[in-house]
Amino acid sequence: QVQLVESGGGLVQPGGSLRLSCAASRSIFSINTMGWYRQAPGKERELVAFITSSGGTTYADSVLGRFTISRDNAKDTVYLQMNSVEPDDTAVYYCNAHFGTLPPVDYWGQGTQVTVSS
Repeated sequence: QVQLVESGGGLVQPGGSLRLSCAASRSIFSINTMGWYRQAPGKERELVAFITSSGGTTYADSVLGRFTISRDNAKDTVYLQMNSVEPDDTAVYYCNAHFGTLPPVDYWGQGTQVTVSS
């Protein structure tokens, strides 16, 4: 089991930057993937990016080239660096820890609001 706590959300102007953090309650070294998802009002939750235990990354097309996911195993923390943000990036951002067990198990944080507006 793992608890996830997100931080770093807030109001940012279009074109600006923001860094989200996700602190885990236990070591993330062996967690298969850590990811960020987002949910905008009236829309389904969608994948933003994830990073594997070996450091491989995957991004949604909509954020490719603008967002960067990283993990610091020593601090049990995952980050999402958001650059060149756009109004469509406005959403609640959730941290996810995915265990590739059978059956697979997912844990979620409580979410942090990101609002992109001038």
